[in-house]
Amino acid sequence: MKIHIQKRNVEVTKILRAHVESRLGLALARFGERIGRVIVRFSDTNGRLNALDKRCQIDVGLRQRSVRVEDMDVDLFVAVDNATDRVSRSVARALEREHEWNKGSGDSRN
Repeated sequence: MKIHIQKRNVEVTKILRAHVESRLGLALARFGERIGRVIVRFSDTNGRLNALDKRCQIDVGLRQRSVRVEDMDVDLFVAVDNATDRVSRSVARALEREHEWNKGSGDSRN
């Protein structure tokens, strides 16, 4: 699984990049070939909303749809952890719905 990291107004260190790859690798490994692309976007909202001004957005491309989650925190590592947990559950639900839809429509593709 190839993970693309994009950033805007925030520094992405080697340690943060390794953390992202490790967490997403563990969280999404069970979905294997069903995942097409993964894009992680980091940005700093400069405190416009509140103290939670660091954003981590994760987009996971699947065969027929994509899943997007985001989390904000003052600490990018915490935002990555929260977003990774949520994206794992969201991908599982999306794939389950796809499987149920294919099963109900008589489509033999899983």
